Amino acid sequence: MTFSLIARCPRTGQIGAAVTTSSIAVATRVPFCAAGIGAVLTQHRTDPRLGPRGLDLLRSGCTAAETVAALVASTPHEGWRQLAVLDAAGCTAHHHGAKVKPERGVAHGPGVVAIGNILASEQVPAAMLAGVLGAPEAPLAERLLLGLEAGEAAGGEHGKVTSASLMVVWRETFPYVDLRIDLSPAPLPALRALWQAYAPLADGFVRRALQPDDAPLI
Repeated sequence: MTFSLIARCPRTGQIGAAVTTSSIAVATRVPFCAAGIGAVLTQHRTDPRLGPRGLDLLRSGCTAAETVAALVASTPHEGWRQLAVLDAAGCTAHHHGAKVKPERGVAHGPGVVAIGNILASEQVPAAMLAGVLGAPEAPLAERLLLGLEAGEAAGGEHGKVTSASLMVVWRETFPYVDLRIDLSPAPLPALRALWQAYAPLADGFVRRALQPDDAPLI
């Protein structure tokens, strides 16, 4: 009951994830990102332990494909798991467990992978991919949000989504963007409004951490 995507911006090196689902507070369970390292999505019958484990594998030098293989080998319940991984080079890989419910799908592109389960249409991942790739000059957070919106327009999942999240990591150990809608009858419009409010402030929050004497009042 989830559709999501992870991507790397080749211009900035930013890495990010966006996800929406019909259950509450999806940001706490599905997306995991680390600056300069990569990103992991763990969904369907979600095991959030696989996210940090995947990032550790990427830090150790594993590729996206090697990370997925190791995660699958590490869990006795791989049949219930749906995974996607992006490494620092922009390579991607995924896993659909045999018990992941249809319609399930995935679409890979340059530096991006879109994935979903219990989808209304098998076209949803391809639509998400097109949404991301169709705005190459936009900030990564905007492109990720466009991908989610395109997935919803293509049918989204069976049932109504209620939560969504948008995360981008960049040069620091803390996220550049970390926005979430935990419970809403319309989480994607709410996430869009939250991003539009946050976007002009994002650089200022970073300056508060790095250069507090010269940081803007926000």
